[in-house]
Amino acid sequence: MSVKNVRLEVMNLLEKDIDSFVERYLIPVDTIWQPSDFLPDSESEQFMEEVKELRELAKEMPYDFWVVLVGDTITEEALPTYESWLMDVEGIDQVANNGWSKWVRHWTGEENRHGDVLNKYLYLSGRVNMKEIERTTHHLINDGFDIGTDTDPYKNFVYTSFQELATYVSHNRVAKLAKKFSNHRLAKMCRIISGDEMRHHQAYSEFVKRIFEVDPSEMMLAFQYMMKQKITMPAHFLRESGQKLGAAWEHFSDSAQRIGVYTALDYVDIIQNLLGKWQVDKISGLTDEAEKARDYLMKLPERMRRVSERIKVPDESHIFKWVQPALAR
Repeated sequence: MSVKNVRLEVMNLLEKDIDSFVERYLIPVDTIWQPSDFLPDSESEQFMEEVKELRELAKEMPYDFWVVLVGDTITEEALPTYESWLMDVEGIDQVANNGWSKWVRHWTGEENRHGDVLNKYLYLSGRVNMKEIERTTHHLINDGFDIGTDTDPYKNFVYTSFQELATYVSHNRVAKLAKKFSNHRLAKMCRIISGDEMRHHQAYSEFVKRIFEVDPSEMMLAFQYMMKQKITMPAHFLRESGQKLGAAWEHFSDSAQRIGVYTALDYVDIIQNLLGKWQVDKISGLTDEAEKARDYLMKLPERMRRVSERIKVPDESHIFKWVQPALAR
């Protein structure tokens, strides 16, 4: 049987439990939080007072913080790309509306709220150039991006396991920084977004764990493949108006590292986390090729940690069109 057919069989096997995955890892619409829970109530007589308070608290946040919050918002707003990419994965059939397409649509519904609430917060804050942010979001959706997974579900689930944990780290750190500056509304907003990301990470990592149980060698090779090429986060493709694809990534990454929101060492820690979660060192029944892949994976964190510790981040902030210094003060 071909590798592709085996993958389809495994996806069909997992699909039998899709309702339990939805029930366990996603939350019904009438129960889960919505953006309006964290924003000033436009129907209230106190609306303008709440907006004024939001804007006053926003003045305290430093420049790099705003750059990171904007970048996080833009990548959350590019949701149409993520949904269309997942719908194209082998075993997910949006025409027949199978269990996997149900998962993707429900996951998309939860993710949609993140960009929604952050975008509205940025608009009300008065600290950013919304038109430039909107242009960058527009570019990111127009440009699309190749994350190196093709339509392979094994590679895609490695990617989503990693990416969801990375976004958990980023939003959770932003929440802690907001709390440090007594911006409790924003802190709560980012903390609950990070909670969503952790639930989603747990789901996708559970998919990988189950695949390891039934097709360990191919899953190991897919994991190695993704680690060798490195995880390309959506933010790698950011560009401001007038720039080339990806031109904003390095400066955005520098801002995130300067304030400790997401660093090169976090990337390494996530790999270590996945190795432990999937108990890669204990998996049996591997082919010789897969054994070599495991050996590579087990040695990877320490090798990357040594490289990461040598990375130097510039002290000076790049001036973005999204956030001019005069606006950030």
